[in-house]
Amino acid sequence: MTGKRKILIAVAAVLLIIVAGAYGAWRYLSSPYQGPDVAWVYLPHGSTRQALADSLKSALGDRTGSRVAAIYGAVAKADAQLYGAYRIEPGTSAKAIAQRLVRHRQTPVRLTFNNVRTLPQLAERISSQMDFSAGEFLAAADSLLPAAGFKSAAQYPAAFLPDTYEFYWSTGAGPTVARLLEERNRFWNDSRRQKAAALGLTPVQAATLASIAEEETNNKAERAVVARLYLNRLHKGMKLQADPTVKFALGDFSLRRIRGEHLKVQSPYNTYNVAGLPPGPIRVADGATIDGLLNSQPHKWIYMCAKEDFSGTHNFAADYSAHMDNARRYQRALNSRGIK
Repeated sequence: MTGKRKILIAVAAVLLIIVAGAYGAWRYLSSPYQGPDVAWVYLPHGSTRQALADSLKSALGDRTGSRVAAIYGAVAKADAQLYGAYRIEPGTSAKAIAQRLVRHRQTPVRLTFNNVRTLPQLAERISSQMDFSAGEFLAAADSLLPAAGFKSAAQYPAAFLPDTYEFYWSTGAGPTVARLLEERNRFWNDSRRQKAAALGLTPVQAATLASIAEEETNNKAERAVVARLYLNRLHKGMKLQADPTVKFALGDFSLRRIRGEHLKVQSPYNTYNVAGLPPGPIRVADGATIDGLLNSQPHKWIYMCAKEDFSGTHNFAADYSAHMDNARRYQRALNSRGIK
């Protein structure tokens, strides 16, 4: 074999090795996530590279997770920060996943809350869907809401509206509170503020009345009537005497029958003892309920009592005698069912 032929063979062998290596590298980098379902990778702020590897393996499987972690380690800066939530579609290559992590190209998450009574409950609900603690959320509320016109922590629930919002999971507590407040302020446009003022209410007071109506009835069609009833009582200088405010004062929302001993609770939320509205909402009121109040038709009712058929709706009355007839029927129904 001539020297020239040997050189050609050696060159061909080297090229074959290079091609094989390149093909192997291509196969390695393009190896896709092959799971049957969409996967989510969550990286809390301050995650280490070991935490990254563990999260990737848990979400994508050992093989793909290890490859993504290796590629990330090879291309990311040594001091690169790891954080965020990433939605990984089946078929996404290991290289593409690693690049998203390097560039922090997160996937927005849906932040949802409703049926919340207290601010700590709201903080727990929101923080369970984001990368911050309930304590951080409460601290952010204390930091931001007074400057926005909320005079006390009791009014803070009026700063939020139940809904579904899009956030990046890594958004901090402060920006989250600020964004939710912005959404609430957008709801309270000039038109709604004018309607509230025409009823003699501020936005916080309207949210407080709406919250009582929501606690009084699960029947959405009835809530505007109930809210207007309590507005009638306010305008007449009557105490609201709303049972849900007593439950809130006691911290016992399971009560089905308010008795004399319950009415003795000393609290600014006990509207049997304290005139006017309570210090703030007794739940985070829905925008639809607030709109129901603002657009409600005037009526004469000032008394209400749950219907004896336990339908969840109410009998309304304009005078005390008719109200007592309604109340006696309801009390007999409670007694017949042994409800204490």
